[in-house]
Amino acid sequence: MNAFTVNLKPVLELTDEQFFNLCQANRDLKFERSANGELIIMPPTGGETGNKNARITQQVMNWTDADGTGIAFDSSTCFKFPNGADRSPDAAWIKLERWNTLTDEQKEKFPPICPDFVIELLSPSDSLKVAQEKMREYINNGVQLGLLINRKSRQVEIYRQGIEIEVLESPATVSGKDVLNGFVLNLERIW
Repeated sequence: MNAFTVNLKPVLELTDEQFFNLCQANRDLKFERSANGELIIMPPTGGETGNKNARITQQVMNWTDADGTGIAFDSSTCFKFPNGADRSPDAAWIKLERWNTLTDEQKEKFPPICPDFVIELLSPSDSLKVAQEKMREYINNGVQLGLLINRKSRQVEIYRQGIEIEVLESPATVSGKDVLNGFVLNLERIW
């Protein structure tokens, strides 16, 4: 099942507060919002993708707990990007010093901050082209390092600020170098 996009602008424009309330009132649904204000309704993942997402988040969380320089998030966290989009990467990490600049209210709702690091895991129903566009949007909004994992082709696309996209074929691991020093994502259980 693919994501479903609804253009509400001709009828209404949701404020940030209204979008947050819509998400809270429909907790069984996962929403994102494009920079144009389009409402994106995300389908739930299947069992395999959910398990692989959990394994990715587990690795990021374990490293974060050991490292102590940042805070990690799972796929249920929605961030307000500088371009106006509201996005929920499959896994994300933010430097603690940046996170601590937010108020308690900002932290409680959809934090108005772009993560430093994100991971997206392509599910069987996802469009590669749409996922690549999303990764470029992440980088354009301030993400320093992004990983797009395509289990079907066993490829990892690495997105970095100011550097061409790097594509790895069937890597056993991927390093978080330069952003998450010492973090290595083990892909053995992801493939």
